[in-house]
Amino acid sequence: MDFFSFVLNNWYLFLALIVILVLLLMPSLGGRLGGYQDLEPSDAVKMINRENAVVVDVRDQGEWNTGHILGAKHVPLGELPQRLKKLEKFKDKPLIVNCRSGARSARACAQLRKAGFEKVYNLKGGVTGWLNAGFPLTKE
Repeated sequence: MDFFSFVLNNWYLFLALIVILVLLLMPSLGGRLGGYQDLEPSDAVKMINRENAVVVDVRDQGEWNTGHILGAKHVPLGELPQRLKKLEKFKDKPLIVNCRSGARSARACAQLRKAGFEKVYNLKGGVTGWLNAGFPLTKE
């Protein structure tokens, strides 16, 4: 039995393989296709300190109250379209967007890029990645 016969006889296995590969590649391609980059927590700290980057936290109020990155602007993901005007003053600065794990912030990054923000970064791993890297949160 040659390879093509095997593929034809087991097409469902190859379909499953393709679906799995696409799902595995989606997170790494999502940022590039959306026009933003994922940023490691250590690189985010450097960008905050050297380039006056603005941190935008898109978690809900309850998550925000448990702790957030010092100086972050709280803009829940559901309110982002209505609050874009308030972020306009930061359009010339890098924006580092975070949530708990990085998934919601990736959606926010795509929305910000679509709204014309050029320097948009997704905090890799979100607040969880931030804490795992040893960086603090504040409740102030």
